[in-house]
Amino acid sequence: MTIKLGVPSKGRLMEKTFDWFGARGVGLARTGSEREYSGAVTGVEGVELVLLSAGEIPRELAAGRIHLGVTGTDLVHEKLVQWEQKVQPLAELGFGHADLIIAVPAAWVDVDTLDDLDAAASAFRAAHGFRMRIATKYHRLVRAYLHEGGVADYQLVDSQGATEGTVRNLTAEAVADITSTGETLRANHLKVLSEEPVLRSQATLFKSRVAQKTDDERRALETLCDMLKVG
Repeated sequence: MTIKLGVPSKGRLMEKTFDWFGARGVGLARTGSEREYSGAVTGVEGVELVLLSAGEIPRELAAGRIHLGVTGTDLVHEKLVQWEQKVQPLAELGFGHADLIIAVPAAWVDVDTLDDLDAAASAFRAAHGFRMRIATKYHRLVRAYLHEGGVADYQLVDSQGATEGTVRNLTAEAVADITSTGETLRANHLKVLSEEPVLRSQATLFKSRVAQKTDDERRALETLCDMLKVG
């Protein structure tokens, strides 16, 4: 039996994760083609690399099918109810930084805060007969944030494509999305509210609180965490 380490299966997140582990004496490598999700671990015994999409990793950790996983804070908080009971953050990795923000049309010059957004939402409903639509993939986080901020007259609409384009395509009046530079938002004539973001996210190493471990696996996990200087 082995400790299973889940890592994003492609892109800069995978490469940066490989670099972070490599700098600490643990070699991670993809084996096979881009279509194959197998990998190899060197420098430590009893650890298996599992390549998954970043969005799958929170669920696999919560189900106890992997022991460790690297994914964005935003995905753990959004996908897992009471996430603190299921996973434990061990280390922020210093890359993959992004903020989950609320953005409105740049033409809405009087809307800059959550209070302004609440007033605009009420005016929109009075004028149009339906609630202002906010497009997002992050329903749980955004709903809690808007509730805490006192915004009432809105509806969340699901966005699985390019969220920033929903306003221009007239399928939403505002958006809640992850951004690192804001360039795509500006290109779509959107502006970010001048509030603290819904969430500041980055790539983080999480440990499953529910994954079962044999004595050998527990020792392998302790060795790995010692090498990484985490936990």
